[in-house]
Amino acid sequence: MARVATAVVIAAGTNLFAEKRKRPLLTEWALSLWYCRHMSKPSSAEPSKNRDARWLLEEKYGGAKSPAYEADLARLKAGEPVAYVIGHQPFLGLEIYLDSHPLIPRPETEWWTERMLSAAGAVFSATSSSHGGDMSAREGFRSATAREEAIRQQVNTPPSSNGLSSQKQVSFLDLCAGSGAIGCAALKYRPGAQVYFGELDAAHEKTILKNVRENNLDGQRAHIRIGDLFEPFGDMQFDVIASNPPYIADDRELEPSVANYEPALALRSGTDGLDLIRRIATELPKHLAPGGEAWIECDSAHAAAACALFTAQGLTASIRTDQYDQPRLIVVSLS
Repeated sequence: MARVATAVVIAAGTNLFAEKRKRPLLTEWALSLWYCRHMSKPSSAEPSKNRDARWLLEEKYGGAKSPAYEADLARLKAGEPVAYVIGHQPFLGLEIYLDSHPLIPRPETEWWTERMLSAAGAVFSATSSSHGGDMSAREGFRSATAREEAIRQQVNTPPSSNGLSSQKQVSFLDLCAGSGAIGCAALKYRPGAQVYFGELDAAHEKTILKNVRENNLDGQRAHIRIGDLFEPFGDMQFDVIASNPPYIADDRELEPSVANYEPALALRSGTDGLDLIRRIATELPKHLAPGGEAWIECDSAHAAAACALFTAQGLTASIRTDQYDQPRLIVVSLS
């Protein structure tokens, strides 16, 4: 059975789903902190539960404590992810709402999405979340501001290495869309692209629509289809297919903050975690346009097995690493 989108965060052999330090928030103050957390070594000076409470207070309540804040604080203490409590999560300069409780977008997914869009013709600054080294909050915000300014220059993008120039009207599919974060980033940074969202769970349709609307994206270029993987798209082909499918083995133990709150259908995918990726590999040749690429997130522990599923279909596939140098995704093209 097809599932909704997921992003499993595994770095240095550790399951990072439990690490709340990976969950950024919005506002200039929070954005600066986010860049510090993602671009420098983590600090143990402040427990993550205290940071989450502080971010909740600043982001959702403007620093003013109230009974509603105390109620939300109780949710945090019970283990609910801070992104659900606040209600949204940043993703490549977008504010991604989580009203229907899709899987929370992770930094690893954001990282490779930026690179995918760059390969497809969008312009991004070199000051990305893969940067290392210590950085102050002020320096982090300056980098964030410069990065946003560079992104806005994507209209003048030269042709990319895969032939998908900014002048071509690209068809883009966010498969297993969940919140629609990846597709919304394509809408923002690929002007003119026709962006399709494929999602199994009809409950997420309103969330995707909200994310398009609230981020002032071009709704006329956004097309949402509800159904099982490629089924709603018939014989359509796409220049770019991005998918963050579930890839956690059914018997793998997850942290309570993940297992108790995030959707199991967005996490689990059979005994080896590859059920959905097998189906995608089988159906992909029919839906990938000549000269196009598919970017498929996978479990770092099973990256080689996932890659082999695509090559077995006669496709060209390679493994790419994430910002932590862990195998994270498969990039696929027609042979």
